[in-house]
Amino acid sequence: MLNCAVIMGRLTADPELRTTTSGVSVTSFTVAVDRNYQKAGTERQTDFINVVAWRQTAEFVSRYFHKGSMIAVQGSIQTRNYEDRNGNKRTAVEIVADNVSFTGSKAETGTGAPQGQAYTQAAPAAAPAAPAASFSTAGADDFSSLDTDDDLPF
Repeated sequence: MLNCAVIMGRLTADPELRTTTSGVSVTSFTVAVDRNYQKAGTERQTDFINVVAWRQTAEFVSRYFHKGSMIAVQGSIQTRNYEDRNGNKRTAVEIVADNVSFTGSKAETGTGAPQGQAYTQAAPAAAPAAPAASFSTAGADDFSSLDTDDDLPF
């Protein structure tokens, strides 16, 4: 079976980091995602999608993202049933984030973090994952000149 959700949009509020009674970090936030189509003569509609991030991913989101930040989220859709304060039975549908990524410009994120920076949720038994990046962190001193007078070895 397959359960994979990928969304990209803007945060509707600053994410707040919370901790469960067992000490696990968690944050929930809402991402505003524009629909791909619009009816003629009407405004484009937006969906507001609830997302939950756990552990290191929650810490990453609460540290680097704020209201209005563009974010990409990859995870799975989960539902849960609960009873509200009035005793009514409710169902919540949300994406549980596995990966989150910056998608806006450096100036837009306000963190100085490079575009393309991503964070992957580690499995509970695995060691904490480090931020993954799709860019080179090498500096000019990490390279050496090639002698172009010689023939190529192939």
